[in-house]
Amino acid sequence: MAQKKDPRDLSINELRRLLIEKQRSGRNERIERYRETGRVVRLVSDEEETSWEDIRTTSPVGEGPPDPVAEEKKRNKRVVDGFLLAIEVLAVLGLVFVLFNGLDILQQLNREVALALEQPTLTATPLIRAVVLPGGHTPPDSPGGSQPNIEEIPEHLRPVVQSYWEIPIPTPGPNHAIRLQIPKINKDVPVVEGDGPEQLKKGVGHAIYSANPGEIGNVVLSAHNDIQGEIFRNLDQLEEGDLVILFSERKSYTYVVEDVLIVEPHQVEFLESTDESIATLISCFPYRIDNQRIIVIANLIEG
Repeated sequence: MAQKKDPRDLSINELRRLLIEKQRSGRNERIERYRETGRVVRLVSDEEETSWEDIRTTSPVGEGPPDPVAEEKKRNKRVVDGFLLAIEVLAVLGLVFVLFNGLDILQQLNREVALALEQPTLTATPLIRAVVLPGGHTPPDSPGGSQPNIEEIPEHLRPVVQSYWEIPIPTPGPNHAIRLQIPKINKDVPVVEGDGPEQLKKGVGHAIYSANPGEIGNVVLSAHNDIQGEIFRNLDQLEEGDLVILFSERKSYTYVVEDVLIVEPHQVEFLESTDESIATLISCFPYRIDNQRIIVIANLIEG
């Protein structure tokens, strides 16, 4: 019987062969256990020899042949890991989609709230300044005497027009007209603010919505021709080139007559503002008939 050698006396090649034999023995033992438990495995034939060179190149020193069960578990684990990774990726993509979609919804809600809070631009309802030209009245010889001629006003607008007669009159300022002179017809009369029936009893009425003397715009002045002093009795005598002088507390303003017109009471366009400095004088016409109006238009030349 050969005497066992001390491992320290073995060469490197001999040690390697011993290690290979040990690994082969362990492998055969595992294969035998697989057979006993009924597992189907692919066995290497007893006649197949694994060269030392193959084992050296395929199996690291100290490791046996692969374990099929472990390999199967590893494959299953890789499949599960891949499946879980796919779920995680899908979950992240879903979260990103929800975030972006939620941001878009939030922005849409903010826009809707902003639109709801935005106040519409309100357009002021035009004030009905006049339905007919001021100063209208019935003739002095009418039954009951001269009265404001409400027959000139459309019936549905009469309450509105009459309410304007009661509007509070602003306190005259230093730029308001206080006096009017018309040299051609020898008139030098006071001017008061407002052109309602009560104001025209005191003198020439200055429409409170019209320009002041000397300003860009239309200075609208009205007075009676056959009652309350007949202040505008002879406006029909004025001609182009005649002077009309208006005074404020500070200075005087000279206007020159450009035109004299006879119009209907409803032609209120003569009350509108203009881009030039003009004065418009208004009175009833003809004398003691009072079913029309006389209009004198004058342009500012000094002031």
